[in-house]
Amino acid sequence: MPPMTIRTEMRTSLGGLPAAAWDAVVGDGCPFFEHAFLWGLERTGAIGPPTGWHPRYVLAWRGGDLVGALAMYRKDHSYGEFIFDWAWADAAQRVGLPYYPKMVVAAPHSPVGGERFLLAPGEGDDVRDALLEEARRLTVAEPATGLHWLFVTRAEAAFLQSRGLAVRHTHQFHWQNEGYATFDDFLERFRSKRRNQIRRERRQLSEQGVTVRVLEGDAIDDAAMAHAWAFYKDTVDKFFYGRRYLNRAFFDHLHAHFADRLMLVFGERDGVVLGGAMNVRKGPVLYGRYWGCRADVRNLHFELCSYAGIEASIERGIQRFEAGAGGGGHKYHRGFLPVVTYSAHELYLPGLDEAVRRALAHEREHLAAELAGLEGHLLKPTDG
Repeated sequence: MPPMTIRTEMRTSLGGLPAAAWDAVVGDGCPFFEHAFLWGLERTGAIGPPTGWHPRYVLAWRGGDLVGALAMYRKDHSYGEFIFDWAWADAAQRVGLPYYPKMVVAAPHSPVGGERFLLAPGEGDDVRDALLEEARRLTVAEPATGLHWLFVTRAEAAFLQSRGLAVRHTHQFHWQNEGYATFDDFLERFRSKRRNQIRRERRQLSEQGVTVRVLEGDAIDDAAMAHAWAFYKDTVDKFFYGRRYLNRAFFDHLHAHFADRLMLVFGERDGVVLGGAMNVRKGPVLYGRYWGCRADVRNLHFELCSYAGIEASIERGIQRFEAGAGGGGHKYHRGFLPVVTYSAHELYLPGLDEAVRRALAHEREHLAAELAGLEGHLLKPTDG
C-alpha cells in the first residue's frame, strides 16, 4: 500500500492543539519549542499581533497523525531574533523596497540552536519538503518579503541550501563537558595564568561573603520566581537598547508549567539574594537565558552565569552549556569555545536576494578566519 498523502495546514495559535501531539514532534529537541513554552508566550501576550510576532504554525498530517510542524511567525520587525539582518532592512529601505513583514521559523526571543523541522520519529525529507513548500506558499500569500530559518542545525542548513536557500554562518560560545569529574579537572584544560585567574575570581567572591545556591524543579518557589522576574526586568531596563520581550505573567506561567526545565542560580549574602541567573535544562544540555543583580559585587556575573553553571553541569553529567548570545570575550576566557551557528534565508525582493547571497559568502570566509585565529590561545597544547 502506498504511503498516505501528507496534508499541511496553518494555524494562528497553538491553543486548540493538544500539547501531547505538539510535544511528540518536538521530541528530544529544543525545549523552547515545547508546547508549554510557546503556548505560554501566546497566552501571556509575549508574542501575538501587538508585539509584531504573528504566529503561523505549519502542521503536516498523515491521516489523523501529526508527523511534522514548524513554529513560524510573520514579523513586523527584527527584534527578538538574534540573527541580525538590520543591514538588509536598511539596504531595502534605501532603494525604496519594504523589508517587513517577513516570515521567520524560530523560537521567539531565544537564540538557541536545534531542529526547526519538528518531525515525528521515523519521518524524513518528504515531510521536510512538505513543510518547506507550505512555508514558502504562506510567505508569498501573506505577502511577506522573505523566509528566514534561524538557528537551524548544520544538517538542516545543508538541506535548506540544497533547496535553494542561502546559508549564513554566525557563532556563539558553548562549554563542552570533556568527562570532567570536578571543577578543578575542568580548570586543568587552561594555561596556568588563566587557571589561577579563575580560581582568584571565585575566591574573591567568597571573601565578599557571597554563597551560591542552585534551585531546580520543585525547589523553586514563588519567591525564587519573583527574584528571577525582577532580575530579568532590571537588566533589560538598565540598557537603552533593552526591550522587555517577556512579562511577569510569562514567568508565572513557566513556574506553573515549565518548572521541571528550570535551573535558578542565586548569589546570596546574609540571607539576601544579590543576583541570579535563570537557566533551562533539557537532557544533556543546559541553556543560560536571563540574569540580573541588585548589588554591584565583583565577579558575581562570572560566577552565576559561567562558573556555577559549569560546576552544576559537571555534577549532573550535563554535556553542553550554552550560555546565550553575546559576551564572547568573557565567555571565551572562561572555557566557552566558539561554535558555528547556522541560519538560512531567501528574499523575495528584486536584487536584494542576490546581494545578500554575495555578502553571506564573504561573511562565512571572514568568520572561518576569525575562529581559526582563536585556536590554542588559552588552552594548554595537546599531543593531538
